[in-house]
Amino acid sequence: MLDKIYIEKLKSNFSEAVRVILANKIRTLLTSLGIIFGVAAVITMLAIGNGAEKEILAQLELVGVNNIVITPIPDKKENENEEGNDNGLISAKRFSKGLDMLDVMSIRKNVPSVKTVSPEIVLETYVIKKGRQSSVKLIGVSKAYFATTNIAIESGKNFSKAQSENSLPVCIIGKKIEKKLFTGESAIGKHIKVKDVWLQVIGVIEEKFISENAQENLGIRDMNQDVYIPIKTFLVRYKDRKIISDEPIDFSGGVVMIGNQQGPKKRIPRGNYHQIDKLVVQVNNSTELNATADVLSRMLKRRHNDMLDFEISIPIQLLKQQQKTKQIFNIVLSIIAGISLLIGGIGIMNIMLASVLERTKEIGIIRAIGATQEDVILQFLTESVLVSVGGGIVGIFLGIFASYILEITTGIETILSLSSILLSFFVATLVGLIFGIAPAKAAANKSPIEAIRHE
Repeated sequence: MLDKIYIEKLKSNFSEAVRVILANKIRTLLTSLGIIFGVAAVITMLAIGNGAEKEILAQLELVGVNNIVITPIPDKKENENEEGNDNGLISAKRFSKGLDMLDVMSIRKNVPSVKTVSPEIVLETYVIKKGRQSSVKLIGVSKAYFATTNIAIESGKNFSKAQSENSLPVCIIGKKIEKKLFTGESAIGKHIKVKDVWLQVIGVIEEKFISENAQENLGIRDMNQDVYIPIKTFLVRYKDRKIISDEPIDFSGGVVMIGNQQGPKKRIPRGNYHQIDKLVVQVNNSTELNATADVLSRMLKRRHNDMLDFEISIPIQLLKQQQKTKQIFNIVLSIIAGISLLIGGIGIMNIMLASVLERTKEIGIIRAIGATQEDVILQFLTESVLVSVGGGIVGIFLGIFASYILEITTGIETILSLSSILLSFFVATLVGLIFGIAPAKAAANKSPIEAIRHE
C-alpha cells in the first residue's frame, strides 16, 4: 500500500515538473545549456581517447614490443651536417663499410640478449601484370621478418629455408597488390614481373590499416602495397651496393685535393653506400632494450671504424611518449568537460532558487492543504533532475554528432562506446540531483504564513 502511494506521488511530481518546464521553455533551455555542452564534451573526449588508444595498440603491434630499429645515415646527410659545423671544410674521415649483412651476422653471434635480427632492403620500382604497370616497394627480408614485425600471412606460406638460401625468385605480396593485380582470384602460385624479374607469389599478407601518423613518426610503410622477397634473392637478382659494377669508376667517395693546398680537405659524399636499409633487432626481454641498444651502438661504431653512420631508435619508447602526450590531452579535455558540467549545475541551482522565490505563494498553498516538507523537496528535486536529464539526452546526441564530424574533418579516429554514453547520462543526472538539493530545501522551508505575507 505504501509503495503504491509513493509511486502515485512520483507520478504526480513528474507530471507537475513537466508542466513547469513546458511553461518556461526558453528558461529551461538556457538552464540546461551547460549540461548539454558538458555531456557532449565528455562523450567526444572519451571517443577521442578510445580512438587514440586503439591507434597506439595498433602501432605497438606493428613495431613490436621488444624491437630496436637501426637505420643507416647516407653519406650525404653526414656530410651536410659536418659542413654546417665547419664552413664546408672538414678533415678526411675514416672509411666506413656501412650497414651490411656482416653486421647482421655479428649481432646474431655476439649479443646474447638478441632473439632475432631482421634486415631489410628497399627498392622503389614497378610491377607488371597483363600489361598493367603499378608502382610498388620491393622489400628484401629474412624469413624472420614477418614474426618480428607481427605481420600475419593470410594465405600461402612464408619463405622456406631452401628458397631463402638459394635466392629463388619467389615473393609474398600485400593485400592491395593482390586486389589490384588479381581481382576476384587468388594470387597464390601465379607470377608477377617486378622490374625485370619474374617472381612466383607464394603468400599474401593480412591487410592492415596504417595511419599517416604511424608512417611519419615511426617510419612504418604501408605494407599492404609491398612485395617481399628473400634478402639473398634481392642481393643476387636486383641490387647489391657491395658489388663493384663494371661502370666507370666513381671517385666521389675519396678525398679531393686542390693543387698543392695543405690543411683541411673537402670530402665528396658517397651517397647511400649501406648494403641494407633497415635492421630490426628483437630482444628477449623488454627490460633489456636500453642496455642492448647501447651495446649495439658501441659494437656497430667499432665495426664502422668509429663512424656514427647509423641511427638507433626504440619504437616502443616513442609510442609511450605519444601515449603520455595524448593522456595529458585527455586530462585537459576532462577538465573542460567537468567545468562545463559544473557551470551547468550552478545554472540549474540558480534558476531553481529563483523559481522558489517566484512560487512562494504556490508552495505556501500546497503546504497549507497538507503537503509535507518531504513532498516539496521531492517536487523540486524532480524538476531539477528532469532539466538535467533532458540536457543530458540532448548532449548525448550532440556528442555523437560532434565525434562523427571531428573524424570526418580532421581524420582523428573516434570510437563511441556505450559505456561513455551511460557514464555521461549518469553524470548529468547526478549533477541535477546534487545542485537541486539546496533549492529543494529552500522551498521546503517555506510555510503557509510566508504565502500570506507574499500576497
